[in-house]
Amino acid sequence: MHADISRITFRPDRHYSAVIAQQGRVQLDADANEQAAIQLAQARSTAADLIGQHGGPRGATGFALGFVGGGRELDDLTIGGGRYYVDGILLDANRPLPGVPVVDDGHDAHSAEEGDSDTPAEAQQPATWTYWDQPDGHRDPERPGDRLPTEFPYLACLKVWERSVTAAEDPLLREVALGSAMPDTAARLKVVWQVLPLAGSQLELEDGATKDQVRAAFAKWAAAQAPTARMAARSERPEHADEDPCLVRPDARYRGQENQMYRVEIHDGGAAKDATFKWSRENGSVTFPVDELDGTWVELASLGSDAKLDLNVGDLVEFVDTAYTSRGEPLPLLRVEEVDLPGRRVRLSGEPDPSVGRRPGLHPFLRRWDHRSGASRHTSGSGRTKQGASKLRNGAIRIEEGGWLPLEDGVLVYFEQGRTYRSGDFWSVPARTATGSVEWPTDAARRPLLQAPAGIQVHYAPLAWVLGEGSVADLRMTFGPLADVVPAADEEALAAEASAEAEAAAAETAAAAGSGTQTAGQDDEEQPEN
Repeated sequence: MHADISRITFRPDRHYSAVIAQQGRVQLDADANEQAAIQLAQARSTAADLIGQHGGPRGATGFALGFVGGGRELDDLTIGGGRYYVDGILLDANRPLPGVPVVDDGHDAHSAEEGDSDTPAEAQQPATWTYWDQPDGHRDPERPGDRLPTEFPYLACLKVWERSVTAAEDPLLREVALGSAMPDTAARLKVVWQVLPLAGSQLELEDGATKDQVRAAFAKWAAAQAPTARMAARSERPEHADEDPCLVRPDARYRGQENQMYRVEIHDGGAAKDATFKWSRENGSVTFPVDELDGTWVELASLGSDAKLDLNVGDLVEFVDTAYTSRGEPLPLLRVEEVDLPGRRVRLSGEPDPSVGRRPGLHPFLRRWDHRSGASRHTSGSGRTKQGASKLRNGAIRIEEGGWLPLEDGVLVYFEQGRTYRSGDFWSVPARTATGSVEWPTDAARRPLLQAPAGIQVHYAPLAWVLGEGSVADLRMTFGPLADVVPAADEEALAAEASAEAEAAAAETAAAAGSGTQTAGQDDEEQPEN
């Protein structure tokens, strides 16, 4: 998550069930965040254990898909309202109802009667979402890759993940009473769901495949989407450390003067030869909301609160908005070429891509990254020192596997060889001045351990097998409520009652049998002698 946090302390392998606050102690963001993470993990694990990998409640199962042939227009899918769970994560497919404005003067009434284009009308909004207007899809009809396949069959699936949202993207999170000079407060974690098509050819199914076969093939495909990248981090006393012995402890491996939360994030994914990464010493939380874009000049709401969190010539920035983040398709980073302090403007090395930053409703902003292009030194896996340079591609650093790559101030990272990478995946590396080192898991010999990315966790679920117009095979799962009618008495009382009834029935049977025997005997006695 791109948030101004000190570190991430949630470790599932420790099996903590709660965070216990102690009196007289400093309260840290990491403690509160860990408590939220513990509760989320427990709730989602319980839901997944009871529901399975995916499913919806009977009678309110969301994401029922309907195919709408486009004719001369583009094909579309309707997305039915309701709820659905994927790996225990709750998804809500209901479309919010439009608000009802107050009409309190003649002008407003006249505008509504005349059908003013600025006045929303409830009839104009469909009751459900569609493929093209789903809230976090941000599909573009002008992009051929966003259009639904024209070749049948294809599978429509859910892609689910989470991302952080700050006041730069959602201004309502900011408490305006604190004033514009104060920073924002807490961030939010948002569940993102997207209905996306998957070509049937990618599932390698034969004609006439059953629903179970389609589900099994999709599960195999989804498992193959997970990246295999692993990274390690450590700190090492730089060779130039003797040049500034008074700034930090002489023996400190981490040479920074402040505690930092380094974030190493994959920019371009793929194999190592194509992949790049970027890093931030502030967990990628330094952002600047955009007021206006004019070519390469960008007018910002603020240039930063201090020298540590501002923009300077040479800084690399990522032009971001809600659609860009939701699509997860990286664009080149841009360099700050000029800063206009009085006008709160910066000139970038290039004009931002037309797909980002043009719509104010998507809340565009710049995100600062802290790497630079220039000379660097890295150490091979055998411990030998190599001389090289930070090689940038589209503003991000090329990944070099099998060697220690320096970030700054003695912080180094290592990417395991032969792995694949996914855009947006990240690792967090806290660095502390008190220890002069970074916090990273090690073995008994204090060797750094390779770790999978801390995020992004992506989840998939099949929704429908689209065979053609008017023919959609539903692949969703459903479950009923666990509750049942309360019995008249408890089980023990019912068992006792049944036992008593059985004993009474047995007694009646025995009595009837005895009476029959006695009558037969009497009849024999009454028979006359020959």
